[in-house]
Formats: sequence, C-alpha cells, structure tokens
Amino acid sequence: MVRPMPVTFRSGTAADAPVCGKIGYEAFKTIAEQHGFPPDFPSAEIAIGLYARILGRSDIFSIVGECDSQIVCSNFLWEGDVIAGVGPITVLPAAQNASLGRKLMQSVLDQAESRHQVGVRLVQAAYHNRSLSLYTRLGFQAREPLSTLQGPPLKIELSDYRVRQASLDDLEACNAVCRMVHGHDRRGAVTHSITDGTATVVEHGDRITGYATGLGFFGHAVGRTNEELKALIGAAPAFTGLGFLLPTRNTELFQWCLAHGLRVVQPMTLMSLGLYQKPAGSFLPSILY
Repeated sequence: MVRPMPVTFRSGTAADAPVCGKIGYEAFKTIAEQHGFPPDFPSAEIAIGLYARILGRSDIFSIVGECDSQIVCSNFLWEGDVIAGVGPITVLPAAQNASLGRKLMQSVLDQAESRHQVGVRLVQAAYHNRSLSLYTRLGFQAREPLSTLQGPPLKIELSDYRVRQASLDDLEACNAVCRMVHGHDRRGAVTHSITDGTATVVEHGDRITGYATGLGFFGHAVGRTNEELKALIGAAPAFTGLGFLLPTRNTELFQWCLAHGLRVVQPMTLMSLGLYQKPAGSFLPSILY
C-alpha cells in the first residue's frame, strides 16, 4: 500500500504542459500495456502538444498536484457547455494508489458545482477496474458501453446524404440536431471545431440532419438516424487518435462499420453525473463524453 503523499494542488499554467504531457503519456501507456491495449498517445511529444492546447484554453479548468515542487498529477474540466467533460486525468505511475485520483476528481466536481453545471460526463477505459470503481463511488453512472474503432478511410458516399465542411452559419442547425438527440446542445465544442476547421455537416432533404466535430478520440457526432453517421464516417479523411467511439449497443451501425473493414481497438464506458437524457437519435461520443 502506498502511503499518503504530501501533495499540494494549484491551477495549471501553460508552462506545465511539458511535464503534464510527459506524465500523461507515461501514465496512459503504463496502464494500457498492463492490459494489452495500445496507449492513448503514440509519443510523449504528441501528448505534450495536446496538454499545451488544453492549458492554453480559458474554457478549461485545470488542476495540478505537486510533491516536493514536482508535478505528479493533473486533471481538467471542460466548462464550455451546459454539460461539462472531465479529462484527461493522469497520475505519475510512481505516485499512483495514493488517493490522488480521488482528490483530482473531487476538485473538478467541486468546480462544476460552483459553476452550476447541470451535468458532468466522462469516458473511461473499460479494462481499468480501479477508475470504474472510483467514478462509481463518486456518483457517476455507467450509461453506454463503447467500442473504439479504427481503420483506413472508407471513402464512401451515401445517396441523398451530402457531407461538407461546416461553417459558423451552420451552428444553430447543428445545435438543433444535438438538442433533438441529447436534450442539450454542445455549442462551445461545435464552435471550436468549426473555427479549427475539423467540423463537418451532413445534409439530407435540403437541411442539416447531422454533424461531427471530428471523427476521432476528441470528436463527437450526432445525427437524426444511423444514415447520417454512416455518411459522416464514410466521408472522414482519417480517424484521429486511437479512433472514434461508437455505442456498442447500436448493433446496426456497429455491424456496418465492421463490414467496411473497421476494427475494434478497445472497449470504453460512457459515464454521467447529473442531467442525462436517453439519446433520441444516433451519436458518437468524444473521449470527454
């Protein structure tokens, strides 16, 4: 048993990115390899780049823990929408099993409560029993089993479903689709993805009936039916990161993806705390929710 560590917590800064990124790479790599799965980040450099972007955003709350003036852990709360997302949460492998994960999670949950967020969500690696147990003890409920899918671009077009790059003029239509499916929109995430040039929309019957902020680990998608998601997946130039997350219970879409050569990389679990509405359409969550 690891003894409690004298850790102090503070807000993260842009200068923390190299250390937090390196810890994130090592922590995810260690736990994934213990279970025979690929790491979330292919290299420390890519992880550092991600943490630099996260720590540079004003709509993401960050917390880092230090022991003897050295960073040993960090966590983030994505506050830009009515539902907040959590992660990545990481603890230096040598400092794990010292209750730091619980303290990091409690910090972001306290932040969410202070901001009156109506809900908090996260996605956890289904093979990681300890994180599943921790989140459940903190009040999260498992909502959807997910399968991470990867493979070469499909280059498929569906008849009567046109996919194109999204613009800010499409924002309200995207929000309307998300509200129809989830009961809330994700305006902040969609706006960022449109600005970054990663968002796409699918049109059917002369109106927008689905969109994706990106097809990959940090992207989410919603559509009125599975056909919208097939069109978005079929048009994606690549599936970034480990791949995109598909609700495993959506058998029809899951079978379609497998039939077109995509493969399962790892299982994950969507979890929620607070407001949650059973989806009324098709969706792909991001690694945040």
